Amino acid sequence: MRGRRISPFWALCAVAGVVLVTFVVLPAASMIAGAGAGLLGEALRQDDVRRSLVLTVGAALITTVIGFVVGVPTAYLLARRDFPGKRAIEGIIDLPIVFPHTAAGIALLTVYGREGIVGRLLAPFGIEFTETMAGIVLAMVFVSLPFLVDGARESFALVDERYEHVARTLGSSRFGAFARVTFPQAWRGVLAGAVLMWGRGISEFGAVVILAYNPKVISVLTFERFEGFGLGAAQPPAVLIVIVAFVVFLLVRTFLVPKRRRSKGAP
Repeated sequence: MRGRRISPFWALCAVAGVVLVTFVVLPAASMIAGAGAGLLGEALRQDDVRRSLVLTVGAALITTVIGFVVGVPTAYLLARRDFPGKRAIEGIIDLPIVFPHTAAGIALLTVYGREGIVGRLLAPFGIEFTETMAGIVLAMVFVSLPFLVDGARESFALVDERYEHVARTLGSSRFGAFARVTFPQAWRGVLAGAVLMWGRGISEFGAVVILAYNPKVISVLTFERFEGFGLGAAQPPAVLIVIVAFVVFLLVRTFLVPKRRRSKGAP
């Protein structure tokens, strides 16, 4: 059987893909190789690294849950309804993506800091966002929420609305049609958006370091070690969080994201 000839176009695409993958993999591989298994094991035995790792992953999970609760209904509304100002609201939701993250931290501090409008209102109830876990979660939610909302909105938009109408004619409420018809068809896209939100949360530095420097998430700890002790001390905690994020993304893409099937007869 004669081999199929690869067209110049696909060859060009393959070369571009190799360049892109190399560009992403090379720094990560270099960092992991530089840290080494011995240093990673030593880092895991250090109390501050373990606390920071658990804090970062936990705060990102809380962030994602909050994002799911407020983001999924918002995404469904944006996917199903047209109303005045809809485009402006979509732009506002996406604004944190282009917001410089140190500026985001300053903006959050002016509202939720001890002298901010909301900060002063909540202070008598013992709720503070500066130098607290709540502040870390707040900063993560602000910078990462657009990823969940955008992913869920596009996923809901791909579900034919006629299925919901059929469910309504059969006696389902609006919520019942959403829960039994729409969400089961869109959940993979919603999950993909949630995982992106979680990944963006664990990587946040700029907004967190300004609003809640302590307790230290892994990005702040890595920066502090780099500033105080150099590259060698900063590599292990950085590698640990990269490995955790990579494993989570790999598992999600392997077991939860469906493979795209080409139509029969496609070249």
